[in-house]
Parts: sequence; C-alpha cells; structure tokens
Amino acid sequence: MAERIQDIAHPLDAAALVRLLPAPPRLLALGEPTHGEDALLDVRNDLFRQLVEQHGYRTITIESDCLRGLVVDDYVTWGTGTLDEVVERGFSHPWGPSAPNRELVRWMRAYNEDRPAHERVRFAGFDGPLEITGAASPRQALTALHDCLSALVDPALLPCDADTLDRLLGSDDRWTDPGAMTDAARSVGRSAEAGELRTLAADLVSLLDEQTPHLLASAARDGWERARLYGRTATGLLTYHYWMAEASPARMTRMLGVRDRMMAANLLALAERGPAFVHAHNSHLQREKSSMRMWQGRLEWWSAGALVDARLGGEYAFVATALGTIRHEGVDTPPPDTVEGLLYALPDGPRVLDPALLAGALGDPRPAPRVSAWFGYAPLDPGHLDTVDGVVFVKDMPRP
Repeated sequence: MAERIQDIAHPLDAAALVRLLPAPPRLLALGEPTHGEDALLDVRNDLFRQLVEQHGYRTITIESDCLRGLVVDDYVTWGTGTLDEVVERGFSHPWGPSAPNRELVRWMRAYNEDRPAHERVRFAGFDGPLEITGAASPRQALTALHDCLSALVDPALLPCDADTLDRLLGSDDRWTDPGAMTDAARSVGRSAEAGELRTLAADLVSLLDEQTPHLLASAARDGWERARLYGRTATGLLTYHYWMAEASPARMTRMLGVRDRMMAANLLALAERGPAFVHAHNSHLQREKSSMRMWQGRLEWWSAGALVDARLGGEYAFVATALGTIRHEGVDTPPPDTVEGLLYALPDGPRVLDPALLAGALGDPRPAPRVSAWFGYAPLDPGHLDTVDGVVFVKDMPRP
C-alpha cells in the first residue's frame, strides 16, 4: 500500500492542484486541520502567489473577521496605512498577526504597487466578527450601512436616523459580555431594542437592494459591495445574538449554523467578483456536515463549504490538508494504520494527492480515522475522501 501511495503523491504546487480539477473553479478552497501553525500558512502563501502569477486568481480570503479584513484590503489595494498597523488591526483570532500573514500582506502590497486597479490582488476576511467565545456589537456594521445609504439616497426613504440606531444599540459592553456564551439570560439578543434593530436592519438591507441601480450609478462598485457586506454582517450578528439569548437545546446548533451561513454569504459575494482562493479550517470548508463536541454534547451543522457547494456546484472546489506531527502540542508520529501514518512515509515537502486514487490505494474497508488527544487538531476522515477534490499532506509542524 505504501508503494502505491508513493506513486500517486506529487510535489505540491498550484499547477498540480489545478490538474486535479475538471475546470478552474470560482472558489478554490484549501482547508487546514488546525489553526496557528505557520508551516500551513506558508503553504497557503506559496500557492496563492502561484495562482495569481500562473492562473489568474486575484483574491484571497481567509477565516478572519470580514470587517477587519477591509483594513488589509485598503492597504494592499491602495496603500492606506502602514504594514505594522494593518497586521495589528486587520486580522482576528490570536494567530492573526503571524509572520506568514504579515508576509502575505507585504507581498500583496508589493505586487499591486505599479499595477492598474483591475489587475491588483485583493484581500478579504470571510468570517463574521464573532468567535465561539463571543460576538461583536452590531454597531459598526449597522451604522456603516446607514452611513452609506444616507450619503446616496433620499433621506425620506431611510427607516430611521442615526440617533435612533445609537439609542437602540446602547453600550457595546451589553453585546460583548463574555458570560452570555454560557448563560443565555445574560444576552441582550431578545431585548425589545434588539428586536427593533433586527427590523431596522432588514429594512436598510431592503432599501439597499431596491436602490442598487442608483447606487451603482452614483458611486464606485466597491462602495456598493461594502454596503452589502455591512448589511450581511449587521443582520447576521443580530440573528446570532438572538440565538445566543435562546435557552433551548437548539441554541448552540443555531449559533454555529448562523456563523457558517454568514461565511457562506461572504464567499458567494466574493465569487461574483471572480476566482478566489479560500483558506480556513477544514470543518468550515467541507461538503459533509461539520461536528463539534461541546459542554452539552455533540453538535452538527452545515458548514460554509457545504452551503456554497449547494449553490455553486462544480464552481466550488475543496482541497483538504492533512498533517503528520505537531509535537509541541503532543501530536506525535501517526500510527502506521491511519491515512496520516501511510502518508508520513512520503518524502519531506508538501505533497498533493488525487482523493480517488488515494481511496483506491487504501482499499476497502478504509482505515479508521486517526485519534488525536489534542482538541485543537482534527485528523482527516478517510470516509470523506469521496467528497473532496484533493488532499494536501504536510509532514511536520516545526516548533514555534
């Protein structure tokens, strides 16, 4: 079996990846099985550079706050701000200001420096301004949407003024209380004010849609796209907070589903712009249902990738990454009877494999999934090989 796998594993580059696909997709998604490992982000960066230079891709989008991502996009596209400021402010999650993310931003800005606007590469976050531990106030998204419309449409058409929004939003601390994650009673998501805000947000998004011809004629398309992003984010956050205030067993399943639905909406909007390279955790990009074990047991929901695939079909491609070791987290050499164990016999350097050929080499029944003692790493499920378009294997994660 190991010999057969050696024969079907090829050095990873963009050309080898694209050859696995019947046609270039609008969204080419590369998943990772854990977060915060620079080696995986270096692989991402190398592939994106090659996709830009050889295959015409112009956008990269990663699992990071979509509103913070605007700071990065302004810098790489127009040179707004400084590299230090952008890396500090433009990414969410603890691993955001990492060396590979900094290098990605630096390379994108250098690539764009002397190019016309239509040839420049773009950056986007596609996660909402939220994480499992909490969610942002809807203030930034909601007031930005209101400002965009106030500047361009008849004020009489607006459902409220800015002061009304400010009064209903109240203190941002009410929305960001970390205790609300485990205690629904501490959430303001079903207060009278939050209910009014949900209605107003829906009305503002409706007005944005109704005024699309006028808005596109009056301002640059980028401004309209940003207004749509603000609208998706405002309504998504208000829905997330609504379910955070729910005390039923459906609470966490709905919250996880809302988050990935927000991700999917952002990805579909980016697909309208042209081919985009997507990077996130495998669980957000896979076609199978995602699952997670939390304090109340096992939860399942449809990932952003599953939602996007349902809409785009063959124009969405998902490549899953597997890895060998993360010794600094207690993930040692994989057992030889697992997929990772068989792949670990490959030479150093990232490899890419056709999942159908890998499944054939594994035989039937396929090996059981590897078991990880560390919660932060999700091994590749051999049962999912029929639903991925490629497998990337990276052997060892260096110690930080």
